[in-house]
Amino acid sequence: MPLPAPKHIKDLFEALLGRDVSLGDGVPVPLDARPRPTTAVYVDDSLSLSAVALMDFPLTAYSGAALALLPKGGAQDAIDESDLPASLLENAAELLNVLAAPIGEASGVHQRLHQTFGPDQLPPSDVSAWSARLGSRLDVELDIKGYGKGTLSVVCTLG
Repeated sequence: MPLPAPKHIKDLFEALLGRDVSLGDGVPVPLDARPRPTTAVYVDDSLSLSAVALMDFPLTAYSGAALALLPKGGAQDAIDESDLPASLLENAAELLNVLAAPIGEASGVHQRLHQTFGPDQLPPSDVSAWSARLGSRLDVELDIKGYGKGTLSVVCTLG
């Protein structure tokens, strides 16, 4: 299944955060990282798993703070303490919700966010298995101006 172009991801983050975002090649978000990554599960219209997106802990904290126009220090404290406030997770989950649009545009299949798992939650084994696949995936590093950088992985599960 085709993946969104990196530029579409960059444009989405810049539009939602209202600030410049640099984008570069990334490595797959490690599933065994502690704290765990934030995991978003997307489904198609038949409610079949169609894509998974993962934000590493720093990107979750920085994007959550930037969306709410909170100071960088709050995100940095969350990273230093490995403890993500619920408000930062909710904001990052909203970004992941909007990410369904470029995933759907690229795939030609309507996508919607089905569920988000925060760093303190273990996704189901089928979601974790898809998250680890090396095939149809996009791994990018995003650097949010004035906040910091982290990694986003998008894995498509459809044909």
